[in-house]
Amino acid sequence: MFRAWLVLMLACLSATAAAQVLHVGFGTHKPPYVFEGEPRGLEYELVERAAHNAGFELTAYYAPMERLHLMLRRGEIDAITTTNESSGVPAFYSDVYIHYQNMAVALAKRGYHIERIADLGNYSISTFQRARWLMGPEFERMAKNNPRYREEASQINRNRLLYSGRIDIVVGDKRIIRYLDRDVADQVDVTQPLAWFDIFPPTLYRVGFRLDEQRRRFNEGLRLLRESGEYQRIEQRYQMD
Repeated sequence: MFRAWLVLMLACLSATAAAQVLHVGFGTHKPPYVFEGEPRGLEYELVERAAHNAGFELTAYYAPMERLHLMLRRGEIDAITTTNESSGVPAFYSDVYIHYQNMAVALAKRGYHIERIADLGNYSISTFQRARWLMGPEFERMAKNNPRYREEASQINRNRLLYSGRIDIVVGDKRIIRYLDRDVADQVDVTQPLAWFDIFPPTLYRVGFRLDEQRRRFNEGLRLLRESGEYQRIEQRYQMD
């Protein structure tokens, strides 16, 4: 009896020891992808479950993307999400684990006509940090030549700027913008009609790792997540009309 108990305890200790802690940066609050300080959100759950499949125990860090990229370079965290090879940061990049559908959006009453990315150069723009690198060369050229282009860490502030009329156009993922409407509804009039301009291809995101071995393990965990059907089930929980 004692021997059986000892074997069981050793097995549990072995399993615990095998779970390597993975320190991952997630950026700031951007529901429904990431709920800052909470273990939920479409992006958080996909990364956490893929890491779990790979034998990692995930520890999340929340900070602006510029700071997270600096932390990765310094070796203060193991990985960062919502990035790709265009970020300019040396890392081992995973397979694509999620894509965002970024759009340009303005108050409909302004009557703007946006047909291509270059058209954005005529307006004041607010978007997310590192967008100038992550959204392709045409967007980068527009950003460099537009003195009224700005990037901010706060997702929710873009909703305030948009509905208050203090910015011409916001560029961001439609699901994030729509989700955050409910959080600013007591501050600005979110019932105002919006004009959405679908001028961007999907932005494909990867996890950037300091170590290639961590990247390889994560990719295998991501493959298992897709094959098991759990990836699709997580996506369905965060579907928005």
